[in-house]
Amino acid sequence: MKTLVKLTSVETKLLVREPGAVFALLIPLFILVVFGNAITEGDTVLLPMAVTIAIGLVGLYLLPTTLATYRERGILRRLSVTPLRPGNLLTVQLLLQLALTVLAVSLLLVVGVGFLGAHAPGAPRFLAAFLLGTAAMFSVGLLIAALASNGRSANGFGVLLFFPLAYLGGLMQPADQMPDILARIGGYTPLGALRQSLHDIWSGGALALSPLVTMAVYAAILSLVAARSFRWE
Repeated sequence: MKTLVKLTSVETKLLVREPGAVFALLIPLFILVVFGNAITEGDTVLLPMAVTIAIGLVGLYLLPTTLATYRERGILRRLSVTPLRPGNLLTVQLLLQLALTVLAVSLLLVVGVGFLGAHAPGAPRFLAAFLLGTAAMFSVGLLIAALASNGRSANGFGVLLFFPLAYLGGLMQPADQMPDILARIGGYTPLGALRQSLHDIWSGGALALSPLVTMAVYAAILSLVAARSFRWE
């Protein structure tokens, strides 16, 4: 137990020093603040979009880059011959990345609701969408980490994947202004499903089943594929 606590402490310090963690916190917040004058009490676009971006940045960029870098540097291989198994490091990293995601989203909610006048979402429905969306995005990140040869390639794959998913998901252009076929496809992407669920929550409507199922399917299938594909060295 003491070893795990020490590992968690060390990994937390490393994560705090990681520039990607700062970007995951500040980029969605910057978008929210810059366009915050467009928020009204009934706004259903900007805050859901910022929350989706925050979750996407951690899942597609920071998580896979960190894990692939650890494998590239031989950290996972060296841990495999110690009492502290590499699986423990992966678990700690997942929990820390989840904590970072919670912090980023909480910051957006505090600023958006407390200072910019957006209304607060219903807690149970928001929690359900947040957990499913985070699980879906983390599963994509884990798959990238499993397949990438090193940290640089994981970074590149994550960035390259983020932008088309962000476009199809309605984060760069409102979904109702996109061609119908692209908007329909975007609804079955993890970012698009998450954005749609958050939009439903902020608009006060019922949570549609299709986006929730979409996120759950991504989380289940991609996590399984990533687990079977992951290399320790």
